[in-house]
Parts: sequence; C-alpha cells; structure tokens
Amino acid sequence: MAGPEIAVDGASNPDVDLLYDINGLTKSTPAWLDSAIGFVGEYGLLVALIVLVLWCWTSVRRRPEPETAVAGLVWAPLAAALAVVINIPIRGFVERPRPFVDHSGLELLVTGKTDYSFVSDHATLAMALGVGLFVANRKFGLIGIGLALAEGFCRVFMGVHYPTDVVGGFALGTATTLLLAPLAMALLTPVVTAIGRSRVSFLVRARRAPRPHDTVDLPEPRVADDAAGSGSGRNDLAA
Repeated sequence: MAGPEIAVDGASNPDVDLLYDINGLTKSTPAWLDSAIGFVGEYGLLVALIVLVLWCWTSVRRRPEPETAVAGLVWAPLAAALAVVINIPIRGFVERPRPFVDHSGLELLVTGKTDYSFVSDHATLAMALGVGLFVANRKFGLIGIGLALAEGFCRVFMGVHYPTDVVGGFALGTATTLLLAPLAMALLTPVVTAIGRSRVSFLVRARRAPRPHDTVDLPEPRVADDAAGSGSGRNDLAA
C-alpha cells in the first residue's frame, strides 16, 4: 500500500515541497560539504550517539548509587534495536518508495537505497538512543536528542527520505523507548544491581582509590593493659 504523494485537486503536497526545499540546499553548497553531510548522515551521527552512550556510562558510574542510570543506558540500545524490528512490518505495510523513485530533480548524496522509505531506520535509531540517554541522564539525553534531530535533517538533505519518514521515525523511536521503559527498568535494574555486587562490578560502578578524608580503621588503644603495666612498674619501683 503506497502512501499518497500528491494532494487531491492538484494542491501541493507540503511533505514533497519541504523535501525539495531541504534537498535543494545542495545546489548552493560545495561538493565536499555534500559528501561530508552524506557520510555524517549515513554513519557519523549514529557513531557519535554510541560514543555519547559510552561517555555517559563512564560518567554515571561515579555516582554513589549508579544502578538505575546504568540500567537506563543498557535500555537505550535495546530500545533502538527493538524499534527497528517493529519498523519492519510497518515498512512492509506502507510500501512507500524512496523519494528519488517518484520525484525527479533530487540530488542524491548516497546510492544503493532499494528498500522502502517509511519509516526511516536512521531516524528511529537515533531518536531511540537519544531518548534512552535522556532516561538515564538529562544532560547527555538533550545532546543525544539534538544529534537525532540533526540525523533527521541529514536524511532529507541527502534525498533518501521524506520529512514525514523522519517524523515517523522520531515518533516510533520515542514511543518504543518511553512506553516500554517502566517494564524494561523493572527487569534491568535488579540485573544491573547484581552485576554491581559481582566480580565485574566495574561495569556498574567506578573503582575509586581511597581519598585522604576517607575513614581509616585504627587499632584501639590497650588502656587496661597499659594501665596494668604502669601499675606493675610502679609497684616494682616501690618494692
């Protein structure tokens, strides 16, 4: 079932108009920038999101009680993978061709795209990771959501997706991550807590060297023995 591309009565389609407006920017950008955006939109931003998840992991491990945050970070890539799996039947049901198939004059920055267009896997993955990061840590999550929005823009700029493909991906990634988060956290948090108490606890909490102000156990003074010894010494002297 193909999605409608032209509005009834010859009216313009805002989705297609916005596609041409964003992809048309390639006509005024240098070729090296187009190539850079094509690489970033295909690989770079997803790699950056994975690096951001790892960076957040190294940060939250230093918290006094990091188990919940680490469980959220584990859920982020799991949610992204699950969202892509959910997208498989959606693509098969909608069967929307890529925009360059039905519309001429587009500047295509990557080749080899033969699958359907709706929903965008890249947008789904990126937003699921960004929202998953937000569940674990708001500061890193906002950065992740920003990268996901940039990913969506790149996909339209590259000529491989309609804007609604990207919006659908954002919605699918967000819904999958948030709606299943309570169940996922309930299952993952005990597992993460158990790992934190095991021999591989460094996966959950950072190992810290003793600090100068940390409490140090000192041996208790032997008051009774010292007193008895002193008394005996005095008795010996008196004798």
